[in-house]
Amino acid sequence: MQEHVDERRQKINLETWERHALFDFFRVFSEPYHGVCIRVDCTATYNYAKEHDLSVFLSLLHRSLVAAQRIDNFRTRIVEGTVWLYEEVNGGSAVGRSNGTIGFAHYRYRKCIEEFVGEASVEVERVRQRDDLERSAEANLIRYSTLPWFDFTSISHARDFSKDDSAPQITFGKITETDGRRTMPVSIHVHHALADGLHVAQFIDHFQQLLDAPDSQPV
Repeated sequence: MQEHVDERRQKINLETWERHALFDFFRVFSEPYHGVCIRVDCTATYNYAKEHDLSVFLSLLHRSLVAAQRIDNFRTRIVEGTVWLYEEVNGGSAVGRSNGTIGFAHYRYRKCIEEFVGEASVEVERVRQRDDLERSAEANLIRYSTLPWFDFTSISHARDFSKDDSAPQITFGKITETDGRRTMPVSIHVHHALADGLHVAQFIDHFQQLLDAPDSQPV
């Protein structure tokens, strides 16, 4: 299993945190996640991936992961009742196998899209060759999945309500082409104790900007 040990983080003081009332309110919900489904224009990143022989899915994931680094609320996690702000967040996704099952891959964040996709592609192939399920224990990740068969307009996720989980969940759908532009449905679910609709909107804005400029390097 690929280990991610870099978890640089800062503990949030709940007494002075501007979200302390919202945190106390939503953290006890039996379903604290809220989500939206949107459509993004992924033309530039799709073409860039094809031109540079990169995985389209991993290229899209990278642009999303870069966007997440820019929003504090997407880097905040609840760990055993304590709230932490992580310096960086990594990614994890379901990976399809030839026998029709899935495994779970884990990707360390890299600023450069080529470096990220190169390392992540190795991880994808490693997971495809296994027949077990490896789940990362780290909190500083975003859970991704892809449904390339569906141009969906809504989605729900399987969840184990007996276990604490505060990582965002992002799903990519089927890419379709109209008049030379490629678009894709995206679902975004976040823990309401940590993020509101405003933060999701900020993430979406950054994500679209990054999709439009796949060769841009994060500062």
